[in-house]
Amino acid sequence: MRKFVETPKAPKALASYSQGIVYEGKLLFTAGQIGIDPETMELVPGGISRQMEQVMNNIEAVLEAGFSSFEKVLKTTVYLVNITDYATINEIYARYFGEDLPARATVQVAALPKGALVEVECIAGY
Repeated sequence: MRKFVETPKAPKALASYSQGIVYEGKLLFTAGQIGIDPETMELVPGGISRQMEQVMNNIEAVLEAGFSSFEKVLKTTVYLVNITDYATINEIYARYFGEDLPARATVQVAALPKGALVEVECIAGY
């Protein structure tokens, strides 16, 4: 059984996908989030730091809409256009998760939608 998660506090889907899906009332899978401001649907200015902050705010909105939170995140995947931004995104990421960090994979990719510099998706407990 699937329940679709949608919130105006995160950007609308740019293609054919859902912001999040709760599966059997146990797990919440979020779509990858990039640094789009949900009000303007444009990438936030300010480079990798500002984009990463917006990504984490967008993820938080989807988690909350799916009755979850950062404390319940089990696994994340971070996609970076430039792996040299790793230290910058790691510092911002840690502020949102605190000391109880989820499992994580970080990979460098050739490109992301809308020219974004970072994208993050997660799996969380419900």
